[in-house]
Amino acid sequence: MAPGAIPEATEDAALIGEIIQMALSDHVGFAEIRAVHGLRPDQVKALMRSQLSPGSYRCWRRRVRRFADRRASYK
Repeated sequence: MAPGAIPEATEDAALIGEIIQMALSDHVGFAEIRAVHGLRPDQVKALMRSQLSPGSYRCWRRRVRRFADRRASYK
C-alpha cells in the first residue's frame, strides 16, 4: 500500500464517521486510532483531508499541532 493510502475498509460511511469523530476528539491520539482501526497518522490525515472542507482540515491540523506541542512540554 502506498504511503498515505486509505485502506478500502474505510469506504464504509459509518466507519469513516467513527474515525473522523476519533480524530476530532482532543482525548484520542493517533496511537489509539491505529490500535482500533489500523490507520497510520498519514492515513488519518489523508482521510481527514478528503472528508473535511479545506478550511476545516487546516483548523484541525493547527489544533492537533498546538496540542502536540503543548504535550511535549509537559513530558
